[in-house]
Amino acid sequence: MSTTRADPLNQGSGEGPLERPGGGKVVCNACPVLCQISEGRAGACDRYANSGGVLTRVDPLLLTAKVVNEAGALVPFQSDQPWDGRVLAGTSVFVTGVGSGTTYPDYKPAPFIVSSKRDDVDMVTVVTEGIFSYCSFKVKIDTDRYIGPECAPVRCAGEAVGHVTTMEYGSQMLSLGGVHHLTGGSKKEGRVTCDLMMDLGNCKPVELEIEGGARLIVQAGAPPVIDGVTEQRMRVGCGSATIGIFAQQWHGHVDEVVVVDDHITGVLSEHQAGRFLDMRPGGIRVAGRKSTPGRYFQVANPGAGWGGTDITDPLKIVKRIEPGEAWRGERVLMVSTTGEDYAYFVLDENLRMVPAEIPAAVKKVVDRIGENCEPALCTVLYLAGAGGSLRAGVTENPVALTRSIKDLLVNVTCGGAPTYVWPGGGIMVMVDVTRMPANSFGWVPTPAIVSPIEFTMRQADYARLGGHTDRVRPVEDVLRTERHRVSSWDGVNPWPADAVR
Repeated sequence: MSTTRADPLNQGSGEGPLERPGGGKVVCNACPVLCQISEGRAGACDRYANSGGVLTRVDPLLLTAKVVNEAGALVPFQSDQPWDGRVLAGTSVFVTGVGSGTTYPDYKPAPFIVSSKRDDVDMVTVVTEGIFSYCSFKVKIDTDRYIGPECAPVRCAGEAVGHVTTMEYGSQMLSLGGVHHLTGGSKKEGRVTCDLMMDLGNCKPVELEIEGGARLIVQAGAPPVIDGVTEQRMRVGCGSATIGIFAQQWHGHVDEVVVVDDHITGVLSEHQAGRFLDMRPGGIRVAGRKSTPGRYFQVANPGAGWGGTDITDPLKIVKRIEPGEAWRGERVLMVSTTGEDYAYFVLDENLRMVPAEIPAAVKKVVDRIGENCEPALCTVLYLAGAGGSLRAGVTENPVALTRSIKDLLVNVTCGGAPTYVWPGGGIMVMVDVTRMPANSFGWVPTPAIVSPIEFTMRQADYARLGGHTDRVRPVEDVLRTERHRVSSWDGVNPWPADAVR
């Protein structure tokens, strides 16, 4: 069995005997399930195994390395080269929490407390895999399509796993997971929620269904699939913003433009942009509630049609045409906020909107709308509260750790990826899962999510906050004695020690 030693969990804490089952089994106390594992077998989570009567971590510890050449540029680390434990000049190594193991419930120090140097300053990184019940994922879906009513339950495999939250500019937002779905419902709901969260964190596609709304496939860093259709573009802006951006480019080539949008539909000649250009009023009156000149709310119901509305024929939002303002030969463009849907009309002698071939100059601006739309993607942010016993693995005085993080004396990372620490009490971290190492997330069958977390600080500050200084190990010692794998540092991420004040 391929295993690596982390912390010898089954050897007790020194404060009393640990129950040992018979038959060569060992008890895994990495989580409250307390699996009894036979020789050569793994526990329920597949993370710990019995190897020769010793509880061991199955996956190797993940280290990341960066190499800076003589010119000061970051060059890729060749991870297939042999590593003898020496940290070479120009090479920096960071021990991540991926594969580090855990000391749950953290009645003893974290599995790895590693010392290193940064510009001749002694640094310490406390490394562990935390077990999180209080965690969730915030999913941003770039689309104008209607996916369901706000606050509607989101289901996976028939189980409630989250809800729709407020729509943001050009994106639909979901909140998935959380302690209530993990522990507050049925066993099946907790199990499905845990599986969903692990897949989301590991950048795998998940299938969701919104009550009263759409079916979705979401995957971090990939386009969303909504009711079987893969989204291509995120809108350039609302209807009013689109008018403002492209008004001058339309001027002289078309007499009226209506940008169809579920929230704010824009009408060029009425809009402030059209007035600035001294455009003649077009006389096209659209449905909905007028907000300010050229801006209309509620022109149609939400849906999967033009601009996030339920219409596929744009003429349905034209309420009337004013004879005193409109004229024969008036050129009218109707377009969506992504430029994917458009239609061009010319008014006849009866002031009817007659479809016509779109002029090249007008089509050029429609194409430019599309050019200015960013690719539609799903963004997955992991949100976790590191406020429990995990802190005791770092220091004997947990509140000192919390205060040091808020004072920027301690940098919190997840698998080496930068996190945002929320203001207020506790240690509430949020991280983009695409910036974390592959397969960073695991689970335990309580159920809960397992994810890496690291705390980097000056060694002097670690001593001041009551850290477990007797457990500090040089990074060279970790390289020599621990089974590990090394990957190249993701240059998009800042080096953790550089963020310490």
